[in-house]
Amino acid sequence: MSDLQNTGLSPAENLRVLSEKIKNENGVLSALRDEIGKVIIGQTYMVDRLLIALLADGHVLLEGVPGLAKTLAIKSLSEAVSAQFSRIQFTPDLLPADVTGTLIYKQKSETFQVKKGPIFANFVLADEINRAPAKVQSALLEAMQEKQVTIGDETFVLPSPFLVLATQNPIEQEGTYPLPEAQVDRFMLKVVMSYPNMDDEKRIIRSNVAMEGKPTINTVLDPSDILRLRGLVREVYVDEKIEQYIVDIVFATRFPAQFNLASLAPLIAFGCSPRASINLALAAKAYAFLQNRAFVVPEDIRAIAADVMCHRIGLTYEAEAENITSFDIVQKILAAVQVP
Repeated sequence: MSDLQNTGLSPAENLRVLSEKIKNENGVLSALRDEIGKVIIGQTYMVDRLLIALLADGHVLLEGVPGLAKTLAIKSLSEAVSAQFSRIQFTPDLLPADVTGTLIYKQKSETFQVKKGPIFANFVLADEINRAPAKVQSALLEAMQEKQVTIGDETFVLPSPFLVLATQNPIEQEGTYPLPEAQVDRFMLKVVMSYPNMDDEKRIIRSNVAMEGKPTINTVLDPSDILRLRGLVREVYVDEKIEQYIVDIVFATRFPAQFNLASLAPLIAFGCSPRASINLALAAKAYAFLQNRAFVVPEDIRAIAADVMCHRIGLTYEAEAENITSFDIVQKILAAVQVP
């Protein structure tokens, strides 16, 4: 039970008090947006999704062609937050020990000593994550889900907050490995980035050819601020009807015929996992928080559904032959499932 529920106030008063707290805290997030905006021009959608992941304690997979500032956006976010940052450049010859760490034998003491890897940081940039084989991907599974790493016979808790921010290129397939389903499912959001519009591209040119050099990003948050904000996000109210709406949307990917979507059944190899339901609720809370609201509405679910669900839906060969994407399926489901 939250502190607000312990105050003895009515539900309406609780929401009003929480709304005031959220409005006060959103000034910090506006400052964070401003700092990232010094170097990231346009791409508002992507920046918002990074903030949602930060607030909802989820990992993010950014997918886009080269040059869309995926890596720069993640580095800028880490610079605006006073936290540990590490970058892992994924390559085909990378080993699990290069990510998690290993045991090193000390000849003088005749003992093994733990050498921690770059995974021990608050923000971990997994650059071009699909360039590493499954053996390396499996090294991330425990870290992303349990927030801990086992080296030898010892288990180490990762620092809090802990966020994996990964990038991948969808068009270059040579020397890449498809991410295992278990790995993809651990990402709260998969954000597919698009090209900037003409006006933004002009601003990008001007900022990069200017004589002043790269703008300085100031620190506006520290780890304790993030944990405090996450506590407020968890208090955002989700009505039982909204919960049912989430469950209906997710179940429609598993049993489409029950929702008058029988035509989708031959297109879906497997539906969303329970993680989709959990992450849809958490991401919707964070989205409502960014809108200065203390409660979730159906529009919040619809706004974030594609980012949470698309990478969790398996497509059949029939869907691929008909050029039907998981995004198309999510849109059909949202159009068919009754809104509360």
